Amino acid sequence: MWAPDIYEGSPTPVTAFLSIAPKISISANISRVSIYGSYGATLQQIFFFCSIASMILGALAAMAQTKVKRPLAHSSIGHVGYIRTGFSCGTIEGIQSLLIGIFIYALMTIDAFAIVSALRQTRVKYIADLGALAKNESYFGYYLLHYYVLIRRNTPVSRLL
Repeated sequence: MWAPDIYEGSPTPVTAFLSIAPKISISANISRVSIYGSYGATLQQIFFFCSIASMILGALAAMAQTKVKRPLAHSSIGHVGYIRTGFSCGTIEGIQSLLIGIFIYALMTIDAFAIVSALRQTRVKYIADLGALAKNESYFGYYLLHYYVLIRRNTPVSRLL
């Protein structure tokens, strides 16, 4: 998979923009097509199973990473699956959930890349280096913990943080 390599090698602001903008554009275009057109039940099932596969692939691959920016790429893959689940419903309510999901994804991704950008100034590159972050700069550690809980889509726990 090429996305984690691109996320790791590119400057953080460029990566943040390119991780959000195409997803918003594609979701808007797909929403427009699905509102004015219709698609059959077979295509709806294909969309649903592709979104499930994307969720599983993104979640499992993010757990095996050691660098800080690479789980963001796998999170992006997983979040596309969550967003596309709303599209696979084939109803207006599904499109509304897609738009809400895109909005939440954009805010969360901007926050995550802001944290990663700030961490780059402290020379934190690996996830194992985050242990010292709790002692030196605890607010970064708190926000990064909050984001990584959100990556795992464990929202009841993340609301407590």
